[in-house]
Amino acid sequence: MEILQIVGLGLIATFLALIVKEQKPTFAFMLVVFVGCVIFLFLIDQIYEIIRMLEKIALNASVNMVYVETILKIIGIAYIAEFGAQITKDAGQGAIASKIELGGKILILAMAIPILTVIIETVISLIPR
Repeated sequence: MEILQIVGLGLIATFLALIVKEQKPTFAFMLVVFVGCVIFLFLIDQIYEIIRMLEKIALNASVNMVYVETILKIIGIAYIAEFGAQITKDAGQGAIASKIELGGKILILAMAIPILTVIIETVISLIPR
């Protein structure tokens, strides 16, 4: 039922922002950013539980925790970049938003290279010579 709270908060903020936008567009934008942050903070407990479950599964499967941590960091970068880009787009700055997205993609690629290297090395070792 948490989704109802999130959607309700989002709808209320949307209606308020639309009403306020006519008189004070800056205040409306700040309201949107604030509500976005509140929704993110509302989800922190669920994010923490997901991370704990993934770490537990990785330990049970004897997966190197470095890989799990890297994947979790990559997921975090993707969400943060998307959040920042959406806020920037809401402010009417599409060019900056696309640069945020590009920065996120490059950071993800840089973090993924060690994992890709291990995968390629594993595949090569499986190929008979």
